[in-house]
Amino acid sequence: MRMAKIVAALALLAAAFTPLASANAAVFTGTFSGANEAPPSASSGTGEAVVTFDDIAQTLLVEISFSGLTGTTTGAHLHCCVAPGANAPVAIQAPTLAGFPLGVTAGVYSMSFDLTVAATYTPTFITTYGGGTVPGAAAAFIAALTSGLVYANIHTTFSPGGEIRADLSAVDAAVPLPAALWLFLAGGGALAAASARRRA
Repeated sequence: MRMAKIVAALALLAAAFTPLASANAAVFTGTFSGANEAPPSASSGTGEAVVTFDDIAQTLLVEISFSGLTGTTTGAHLHCCVAPGANAPVAIQAPTLAGFPLGVTAGVYSMSFDLTVAATYTPTFITTYGGGTVPGAAAAFIAALTSGLVYANIHTTFSPGGEIRADLSAVDAAVPLPAALWLFLAGGGALAAASARRRA
């Protein structure tokens, strides 16, 4: 009877987390510096960028922190599609990332973008890289992101073309929470079964 209760409880937990287990989030990070700009800027500003792509919701969560800028912010974007050391056009968003703090030398930012809507991209990116369609733009951007061809750029009064830049690269994913939960459930079931056998 006790074993049946344990199995039932594990099954309920598994069912509760089944929708989460189907999600697949990829994380990309980069460190901001003036040296990453092309050509390099003399800025001593620093910061971090974390971009998370959810392939189920088709969203892009952009998180940025920065400080020590020489000028004050005039905009920030995600540029695509070139390797570090070269410049690329703005892909997301113009004239600046929605809600990005302007007129400051330090700040934090977090915003989620829907990759299925045209407003997320610049018209030029949709035309040039997406073949004129939003699905094409989304596919091109994600392919470039996973290939290390996207960078975040913070533009300022000191350097209108970009004071600090973060080249984005994929983070080696640890076991995501849903997968870790499934491993926990499997392990818990095995332990419960072993315990029942010992009692028998």
